[in-house]
Amino acid sequence: MLLAGLAVFGLQALTDRYDRTVLKEQLLAPDARNARTDLSGPLNYLLIGTDRRPGDTNPEQRADTILIVHVPAGLRQAYLVSIPRDLLVAIPAANGYAGGQDKINAAYEHGGGGESGAQLLSATLARLTGLRFDGAALVDFSGIRQVVDLLGGVRMCVDREVRSIHTNRVFSPGCRQMNGAEALDYVRQRYDLPGGDYDRQRHQQQLLRAMLDRAGETRLRTNPVKLDQVIRAVGDSLTVDTNGVALEDLLFALRGLPPDALKGVQVPSYPQVIDEVSYVVLDNGGNGLFDAVRGTRMPDWAQANPRWVVRL
Repeated sequence: MLLAGLAVFGLQALTDRYDRTVLKEQLLAPDARNARTDLSGPLNYLLIGTDRRPGDTNPEQRADTILIVHVPAGLRQAYLVSIPRDLLVAIPAANGYAGGQDKINAAYEHGGGGESGAQLLSATLARLTGLRFDGAALVDFSGIRQVVDLLGGVRMCVDREVRSIHTNRVFSPGCRQMNGAEALDYVRQRYDLPGGDYDRQRHQQQLLRAMLDRAGETRLRTNPVKLDQVIRAVGDSLTVDTNGVALEDLLFALRGLPPDALKGVQVPSYPQVIDEVSYVVLDNGGNGLFDAVRGTRMPDWAQANPRWVVRL
């Protein structure tokens, strides 16, 4: 999405630079991949945030962030559907894993991390939601931190005091400019928040919106050195699967997507302790959310379920 926003500064130059830096892998399992490549919409992309570094083969990795980016037909809106990382799901067998019930963020680890881990996670989501994805991306958090710094920081609004369990940093209520380390630290907190992981999901969605806003405000067009740095940082932080679609075609299709059309969506669910383990379970099968995402009814679902929708 950030790449699409930057595309207005020179599509050909952007794609050429990006293609030289980005890692391309088959992140989607065959049964999770959309057979068509029509970019008129609706489109569904899987976004996985991890601490994985390029070339990291350590299998003990879990997906810290799982997002479905749903773009309805017309490509003028986008819904960021956050999947609770503790959601109890059935994970298929793969790569020596026998399959079974577990938290959804464990699918990435059971698959061995990296390309195979993303494939098992996508297969798990396809089984859960009935979705077939038009593409996927693995996002390295350290790369996001670098992008935020190159953009000169982002404006984040803190609605209640948050103390980081990682750095002991205290985020006081109010709006302020955050650098990459601060923003990433803030959006990874969930303990001591009233909504727990639901608040964390909302904060991560807000960071994506803030990055898009900042990219639009920054005069990258007149600073080719900074533009090149941002493009390289974005490319270095991503592993992508475009489902056979040329990157230039994808960016051209998404170029008109405005940041203010983004909406955050949380999956209807609730926490539950099972055998002394904390999980999140679907509320009424997701209350029709996945049916809406599969088809053309997402705007209607969002209007009918305001409790689970946040305008970013």
